[in-house]
Amino acid sequence: MHPLIRSARTTGLLYLGLAISGVLGSLLIRPRLFVADDPTATLARLVEHESLARTGIAVELLVVLTQALTAVLFYRLFRTADPVAAGSIAAFGLVNAVAILASAALLASAVTVATDPIGDAAATVQLLYVLSGDLWGVGALFFGLWLIPMGWCVLRSRWMPRPLGWLLVAGGVGYLLSVFIRYLAPQAAVVADVLVLPSTVGEFWLIGYLLVRGVSPHAIDELPRDTAVPPLPTRSRA
Repeated sequence: MHPLIRSARTTGLLYLGLAISGVLGSLLIRPRLFVADDPTATLARLVEHESLARTGIAVELLVVLTQALTAVLFYRLFRTADPVAAGSIAAFGLVNAVAILASAALLASAVTVATDPIGDAAATVQLLYVLSGDLWGVGALFFGLWLIPMGWCVLRSRWMPRPLGWLLVAGGVGYLLSVFIRYLAPQAAVVADVLVLPSTVGEFWLIGYLLVRGVSPHAIDELPRDTAVPPLPTRSRA
């Protein structure tokens, strides 16, 4: 297998892991534990479903791990197409990973307080979950930012369909706008949800393309040998 295709498929596999862990944590686990308007109920659920709460922390850490590795591998994949844009993907992705890492620490603190109460445990747990959610909210700014150079690299490299590149750029812009709308006009949450739809479609299209095809066949024929993605270095035996 050509090193470029291998690198693309590895990137796609990690990106798929990021998508699955993100959906699992935010849409399946968190709603079963956090009650927005009832701190007492949130505390009771954490105590009753401690194993689920700890699983949520592990899933959050999995988001961090896959986000960081995907960011680095996107740089490795696209650095010959546009080094600045590829570096931007890595930088923005790593910043978002740090935001989610902080969220995971807050969730871990919430479980600690719930299982070993200190002071007003219900209020403390509720505050920790609210802060965790806001870290996801503001961190989404950098998630939107990483889609724009990602789309640009697709366009510059010509290794994937051009409509995919434009969809990723548009999705990134929509993601950025949705972040501001959620805080400036919370009553317009439906508009914010609609704005992230292009990014969702673009991401899953990209993941599917990376996993199934890697890059377009003609890209390998046109790629000079000295710009091919090199294999990872291996340590020689003495």
